[in-house]
Amino acid sequence: MGTVIDGFVRQQLLNRRIKLEQAVMESDGAGHLYRLLQEVDSALGKVQDGCYGICEVCHEPLEADRLIADPLVRICLDHLSKRERSALEQDLELAARVQRGLLPPQNFLRGGWHISYHYEPAGLVSGDYCDVIDCGDAGLYFAVGDVSGKGVAASMLMAHLHAMFRALTSVGLSLKTMLEHASRVFSESTLPSQYATLVCGRALPNGKVEICNAGHPSPLIVRDGEAFCLDSTNLPVGMFSNEEFSVNDLQLEGGQSMIIYSDGVSEMTDASGLEYGTDRLQRLIQMKHTDSSGLIATYRKDFAEFRGDAEKRDDVTLFVLNRVAKSSQSGTSLA
Repeated sequence: MGTVIDGFVRQQLLNRRIKLEQAVMESDGAGHLYRLLQEVDSALGKVQDGCYGICEVCHEPLEADRLIADPLVRICLDHLSKRERSALEQDLELAARVQRGLLPPQNFLRGGWHISYHYEPAGLVSGDYCDVIDCGDAGLYFAVGDVSGKGVAASMLMAHLHAMFRALTSVGLSLKTMLEHASRVFSESTLPSQYATLVCGRALPNGKVEICNAGHPSPLIVRDGEAFCLDSTNLPVGMFSNEEFSVNDLQLEGGQSMIIYSDGVSEMTDASGLEYGTDRLQRLIQMKHTDSSGLIATYRKDFAEFRGDAEKRDDVTLFVLNRVAKSSQSGTSLA
């Protein structure tokens, strides 16, 4: 194990030990707690001796993302028993259901804005982040991000981001201050190698959009069938604890849109290894669409045709924020 991960895991184990000792003192029948305490002490001993993170069966290194998710893991995936593998699969399926429950509603229509998205994990769980938060007259907050890494560890960090932004939007901070708070908390509570690229913004009822791009692929602003990129001007969230972020303002009129996507879209490959690319992404914009859901449907069809039987290599998220024409705003609702 690397020094950074060892230090992170050691702190996690020490935190567990403190909580277990407290629980043991407060519990009468604490046999299972003693056993957990022994497991924690054993893991701490291995960290001290420099042999932590080694499979007890094959003596090969354990999967890093599993250790970050559960520092008491002792056996690699290849050597789990049938019962253990079944339990792990059930846990992953539960995690996937929980993650799907964190996603915003589809075809969100509120305050003159129509939002649709496509969210497709490469496996059971995803490291992509997608959320919409309705703050009434204060506007709609939206966020699309991509956490570094893959698998369970990335999905846990995605849930961490989700909880942070849900909490921060409720206290009335400016978008700039909110991003700086989130970045500091994310930096101080994760490994130094972990960060998140992110586009976060606020769409107001008058058509104004405040937006911050923190190291994420450039969103596309669509006006009259033409698209231009809104470049990133900030480092990813969590790179440093003292990051400062800049926010851009733009105005969207009826029928104009913003498209935000993860790198799983532009870097998607077909069976020959050819990448989907941003040029193809932009070409489809020239087709006429009445709303964001129509555009999403077009892209989903094109993704499937392009990828064919090729293996999914990365999570895919495509998010469309569409300014609704005034004549179509009367039916504001949540679908």
